[in-house]
Amino acid sequence: MKVNITAKIIIGFVLGVAIGQVFHSTMTPEVAESYAKNFQILSKIFLKLIKMIVGPLVFCTLVVGVAKLGDFKVVGRIGIKTLGYFYFATILSLLVGLVVVNITQPGKIQTWPRPAAGTDTGITGKKLKTVEEFILHIFPDSLFDALAKNEILQIVIFALFFGVALGAIGEHGKKITKAIETLQEIVFKMVGFIMQLAPYGVLGAMTGVVAVKGLGILISYAYLMVCFFGGLLFFVFVVLSGICLVMKIPYFKLLAKMKDSVLLSFSTASSEASLPQQITALEEFGCSQRIIGFVLPLGYSFNLDGSMMYMTFATGFIAQAYGVDLSIQQQVTMLLTLMITSKGIAGVPRASLVIIAGTLALFDLPVEGIALILGVDPFLDMGRSATSVVGNAVATAVVSKWEGEYNPA
Repeated sequence: MKVNITAKIIIGFVLGVAIGQVFHSTMTPEVAESYAKNFQILSKIFLKLIKMIVGPLVFCTLVVGVAKLGDFKVVGRIGIKTLGYFYFATILSLLVGLVVVNITQPGKIQTWPRPAAGTDTGITGKKLKTVEEFILHIFPDSLFDALAKNEILQIVIFALFFGVALGAIGEHGKKITKAIETLQEIVFKMVGFIMQLAPYGVLGAMTGVVAVKGLGILISYAYLMVCFFGGLLFFVFVVLSGICLVMKIPYFKLLAKMKDSVLLSFSTASSEASLPQQITALEEFGCSQRIIGFVLPLGYSFNLDGSMMYMTFATGFIAQAYGVDLSIQQQVTMLLTLMITSKGIAGVPRASLVIIAGTLALFDLPVEGIALILGVDPFLDMGRSATSVVGNAVATAVVSKWEGEYNPA
């Protein structure tokens, strides 16, 4: 019997957890960590291969979609609708994070040892971008520089101009569009090859995490994790399903199509890892190619719902652990600040923690408080990556419905 890729990923996940726990329980921390690093090479290779094709995939998909449209006014209209939805979803996810942390009080219910002042967490509190810096960062100095650095938003900007220009030059443009379509097919064929390595990437990722942290850490952080994952489930099954209900989009059919993408992103703690699968799944769901090519890439900079929720939740948790009560005004200020400054974080290593560190500094909270969540962050990252995938799928479906380009099979 042939085993499909989903089953292989699940097997890789379970084996990784089992092997990692054996290493953690039978070896010294130093030896377990050295074994973990060896296994994580598998995960790093897989993620590097995914990152290698994300830029070309985004470029080809968006250029072909926009070139076939060929009308800058329509592109602008779709762009406004997309960004409008993204900011609406961002506010909802940030609010859910705040509400959950205020209701469940994980920082107060459990006693947490406060890290010593000046504790090195390995996370630098990056200065939050001003609006001017953010706007300037959107526009690339060079397409090749954007591709080299995997700056998805900058690739999108260039692809938009390139696609509109292709559509505007008529017959000559159609020849180049056809060539880029062929290039897109080649990239998708590469995706098929790379996805065969996904189970090994998942095996390496889980072995590495569990070998160092051990499953015992889940017990000590059990209440915190239940609170956060409960919030994620509320967002996925209540907030997002509510949006789909209003838009008359069959939400559970969408989830069924996205299950492989969600599982892969959960297993690798990377929403980026499943981008190629997401594109295919959304096309099968009935969304048009040009809407998918436009909305999904933008979503990686503007609509990381899981990460947004984590930022307010983690900041609130650290404040509670230090006995600091944030006023309603401070929490609203935090929400509005994060709504703007958290954009464009895709591709930044441990981006959520970097933004959280900057937010802590902004509200005079001890940055070393991040040490309280570092141990369990890899597990929390799995949940927020999977949630972001579902959030971007809903965003694509909503914009497709608005544009009259949702055609269920």
